[in-house]
Amino acid sequence: MSAAAKTDLLKVPGANLYYEVRGSGPVLLLICGGVYDAAGYAGLADRLADRYTVVTYDRRGNSRSPLDGPREHQSIEVHGDDAHRVLDAVGVTAGEPAYVFGNSSGAMIGLELAARHPEQVRLLVAHEPPLFELLPDRDHWRAVMRDVEDAFLKEGAGAAQQALAAGLRMRGGEPADESSGDGEGRRIPGGGEAPQGAPDPEMLEIMARLEGNVEFFIGYEVPPFSRYAPDLATLEESRVRVVAAMGEASDGEPPNRAAIAVAERMGTRPVAFPGDHGGFGALPEAFAARLDEVITSGL
Repeated sequence: MSAAAKTDLLKVPGANLYYEVRGSGPVLLLICGGVYDAAGYAGLADRLADRYTVVTYDRRGNSRSPLDGPREHQSIEVHGDDAHRVLDAVGVTAGEPAYVFGNSSGAMIGLELAARHPEQVRLLVAHEPPLFELLPDRDHWRAVMRDVEDAFLKEGAGAAQQALAAGLRMRGGEPADESSGDGEGRRIPGGGEAPQGAPDPEMLEIMARLEGNVEFFIGYEVPPFSRYAPDLATLEESRVRVVAAMGEASDGEPPNRAAIAVAERMGTRPVAFPGDHGGFGALPEAFAARLDEVITSGL
């Protein structure tokens, strides 16, 4: 975590949300996806904090944002309301709406936030949302996700992860590829390569948190999230500017194709960002420059 980040806890219905705030200027909310938490955006946030008040948080049920009760299937709608409450907590109003960036399932949450609370969002950059329901081969993806859910119920998180990785066939940025367990080829939050040698205590803590998120992600988020379809008609009618973003290095992968589908449905063009699905972590400098360009140029 950056030394300049201020941390706090926010009580919301059913959970407590951990969040971090860096920098000054207009609010930029970064919503993570997958097993990642606020640490996954630390590199990106540090490079944007000279221009924006950058807000990151751990989604409910993950890392430092525990649920009040037992684990249960999650809904994008509830997570969208969580993002809305985080924006409230940092003072975002209809008079000064925020910029929002979301990656993967975080992009899906961003779409729901913008549809439900358009007064809080001036721009949403939705980076590779895995919106399988928008793809022409949606029936195939429904079958893949049934396999993932069945594997989790019958054999546990490891088998479900393998089923997900086999179905997605993505080249990088996915939880199944993040850690080899032996320190060689290790991934850090966001998809970048960890430094060679023994990880420092902070990195060990981060990786332990992410490992602890795997079961919740694969068992309680992936199945229900995969059935989500955004209300694009409402978004088209709102004043929110929605930018569908895709990785330059992830052409043909399902979330990349879904980003293109969002742009087509909304009559816009998708915008390319550096790297693959996890480009924000692997290439934070270039990714931050591109995000700032999109925000300031009106792309």
